[in-house]
Amino acid sequence: MNNVCTTSTVLAVTAKDLRPGPAEDAVSAAGPVAVLANPTAGRGRRRALLPRLLDGLAAAGRPVRVLSATTPGEAEAACRAAVAEGAGALVAIGGDGTVHRALQAVAGTEIPFGPVPAGTGNDFAIDTGFPADPVAAVEVIVEALRAGRSRQVDLARMTGADGTERWYGAVLAAGFDAIVNERANRMRWPRGPRRYDLAILIEMARLKPRPYSIRLDGVLHEMDSVLVAVGNCPSYGGGMRICPDADPTDGLLDVVVAGRADRRTMIRVKPYIYQGTHVDHPVVSSYRARTVELAAEGIVTYADGERSLGLPVSITAVPGALRLLR
Repeated sequence: MNNVCTTSTVLAVTAKDLRPGPAEDAVSAAGPVAVLANPTAGRGRRRALLPRLLDGLAAAGRPVRVLSATTPGEAEAACRAAVAEGAGALVAIGGDGTVHRALQAVAGTEIPFGPVPAGTGNDFAIDTGFPADPVAAVEVIVEALRAGRSRQVDLARMTGADGTERWYGAVLAAGFDAIVNERANRMRWPRGPRRYDLAILIEMARLKPRPYSIRLDGVLHEMDSVLVAVGNCPSYGGGMRICPDADPTDGLLDVVVAGRADRRTMIRVKPYIYQGTHVDHPVVSSYRARTVELAAEGIVTYADGERSLGLPVSITAVPGALRLLR
């Protein structure tokens, strides 16, 4: 269900680590605007627009500094370096995968962040109030920079069994959708979206509920499930409202679980995810908690569409962990 999302051939730059501040506060006037851009996002459809977007950011009257990286790891490292070196803001041009890399650097800091939706899936940017049009999103970011304004939203912090920490902004997939992504990423053929479609068919044929242990604010729930999603925002996969009531300003995580569903039920329910009405189906349960401890055998999670930590993980809603330029 969730789109395979890989970040590659990125452009990046500089920023600075500070402590969190109030819900709405001034943007630092010091330091350049750091830019992480992915020209291949959205299968490269926005590549020609990149110079215009960079020129638009320059209209804020701040230096715009861009560096290149060739892998997702290099992109993330460039963002962390940006935070350490003193940029006054970080902007990510791309889809949810590009945003995810940038979030690792700015989460829990005072460095304001602006997502410019230019990918296949732009769920975090749209769910946090940015226009779907990248040019319009740049205008919103520039206005915030000029006004010295940022607004806080929540992020989710994951902690793995080995103590590894990761942040995400939209949704963590930890069921059928994550299994499909894992299958598609192992496949060498076919290329493009058809690889994901084939992975769905293969895993749908193998579909069976798995035993999950889900602890919500300390209360244990043990259940057999085919799909588990933990949302800070409502959407993933390019507009699927898997956690339709999730609010990135309420300090809580929304957990949506599809229980002992068979293939026929999954096929019937899937179209309703785009409207968020799947939660009305008897096989679907919804929960809300500040902390979610999630365990199951053989599951690698996908956060913001990016391969993340294997289960078990602990996920915590961190209020006001990100300052948005809007």
